[in-house]
Amino acid sequence: MFKTMKLLTKDLKIRFARVGCQEEQVDPLVIAKFFDPTGGATWYATEYYPAERLFFGYISLFGDWNDEWGYFSLDELERYQGPLGIGIERDLYFEERPISKIDPRAIEHRLNAEG
Repeated sequence: MFKTMKLLTKDLKIRFARVGCQEEQVDPLVIAKFFDPTGGATWYATEYYPAERLFFGYISLFGDWNDEWGYFSLDELERYQGPLGIGIERDLYFEERPISKIDPRAIEHRLNAEG
């Protein structure tokens, strides 16, 4: 059995609280990156809502056609166990930056979703 990684640290909670809601930002700052080391899924968190234990951000699931902005649950990320028994991990070397610097298509997806 693999040891589960702590996905949300005290420092990250503080940072999310300081940045706050980025709803009005066309190019929001990504605070944390989570990924499935045995699959093709990556979650780029731009906001965190502690009462609901929900993130908001850009979700990349197996390629551009499936990528979208939305909410994702800390509890679900923590519970997930892949086929090899490995859970979701947080990129320990990730440095926060605007989503356009990570995936420029994310801006187009955001604008398209807003209509």
